[in-house]
Amino acid sequence: MAQELLTTFETELGEVALVPGTGGVFEVRLNGEAVWSRKSDAAFTDAAELKRLIRDWIAPGRPLGHSDQSS
Repeated sequence: MAQELLTTFETELGEVALVPGTGGVFEVRLNGEAVWSRKSDAAFTDAAELKRLIRDWIAPGRPLGHSDQSS
């Protein structure tokens, strides 16, 4: 997932950090704010959905090609 985000947003993201946790925690944060959380969203997400969420925060309106298509 980290590689997908770095590849898609290579000029917008400075880094992707993996922080160890326990209990199956998986969160995506931008500047300290949660974009997506497995715990609160009660499901796992796919790369396309995560890219859309991040795009909406850092580059609204930017096309994502096939990731913009509904699944």
